[in-house]
Amino acid sequence: MTFEITLSDEVLALSARRSYIELNARARALQLLDDGTFHELLGPFDRVESPWLPMQGIVTQSDDGCVVAKGKIDGQPAVVIAMEGKFQGGSIGEVCGMKMAEAFRLARLDNEKGIPTRAVLSLESGGVRLQEANMGELVIAEIYAEMVALRKHTPLIVVITGPTGCFGGMSLAAGLASYVVMTRQARLSMNGPEVIELEAGKDEFVAADKPFVWSVNGGAQRFATDFADVLLEDDADAVTQAVTELFRKGQPAQLRTDKYELFIKRLKFLDPAKQWVAEDIRNAWKAVAK
Repeated sequence: MTFEITLSDEVLALSARRSYIELNARARALQLLDDGTFHELLGPFDRVESPWLPMQGIVTQSDDGCVVAKGKIDGQPAVVIAMEGKFQGGSIGEVCGMKMAEAFRLARLDNEKGIPTRAVLSLESGGVRLQEANMGELVIAEIYAEMVALRKHTPLIVVITGPTGCFGGMSLAAGLASYVVMTRQARLSMNGPEVIELEAGKDEFVAADKPFVWSVNGGAQRFATDFADVLLEDDADAVTQAVTELFRKGQPAQLRTDKYELFIKRLKFLDPAKQWVAEDIRNAWKAVAK
């Protein structure tokens, strides 16, 4: 007996995709840079590790969960910074934070010298590393300052795809970017679901309710409410193409941080006396378009 199975075009297309979400930080940097141009700075063999984690009985990682790679994107000089969400939840400590800040600084200096250098930040981060709290807070301030300085010279693109998402201090870094690229599986929020539930209780937020969580801070919601510029399926080549096209597009007409008056108007449109749901936010954003 012979069985013949016919797959739909959608299934075939899905099977042909390469997941970006499943790539580790180093593979993500390789994916975003042109073939043959990847050169890692302060890689694992340089053994620049956190000095604070061993004091607390925590095993370190030789790149401290942050990959910095220099190369080219669409033939132009570029730096890609990718956070490894599997190490300490992608948290920002002294070493990985300084790698990030210094990479942005060097890219800025290149641009100031007439070498147009692009920058991409692939984020998977829960925010500041609690074991290095003060160091993490200080270095995140340096990251913000360098991002603001660099984006004057070149579009600065943040990519958030999941599975960790982007929370805490690095969610503010995403807000400083020229463009934000997200997948439907990604999440972006100042506070993570578990933190909100812990502090405010389950009447406010149920972290285990996945459909609810993604309706609030998932990629589709963030795209619909102007916190992301591009929404993609989980496809490595599609992410690379989106980044390339945004660089070709050039600087945005208006940075997200310059739209603060619009965001304030939208917040005032919402009634603070009632519990908002995701649809309320979308409606407010549509009602106050400019």
